[in-house]
Amino acid sequence: APRAAREIDAAVREALGNVDRHCPPETRVWLLLEDEGETVTVTVRDDGPGIAPDRLDEAAAEGRLGIAQSIRGRIADIGGTTEITTAPGQGTEFEMRVPR
Repeated sequence: APRAAREIDAAVREALGNVDRHCPPETRVWLLLEDEGETVTVTVRDDGPGIAPDRLDEAAAEGRLGIAQSIRGRIADIGGTTEITTAPGQGTEFEMRVPR
C-alpha cells in the first residue's frame, strides 16, 4: 500500500537521521528489508555508541518524542511494531515489522 510505503520510508529516514545526529562520522549502518510473506521487516542497525538505558523514556518525558512518534508511532499507525535493541557501546538496531 502506498501509505505503508511512505510511513516505512519516513521511519527509516528518522532512524538514519538519528545516526547522523548522535553517532561519530565513522559509524557504519546496515539496512535490511525482508519480505516474509505475511509481513515485511525493515531493520536499521548501526555500530555507533548505542543508547544508554532509560534514555528513550527520559527523552519522551522531556517532550522529545522523535523516536516515539517518528519511528514507533508511524509504524504503529500502519498496524506494525517496532523493536529497539541497544546498549552503550553496542550500537542500535530498529526492527520494524509491518503486515503486508
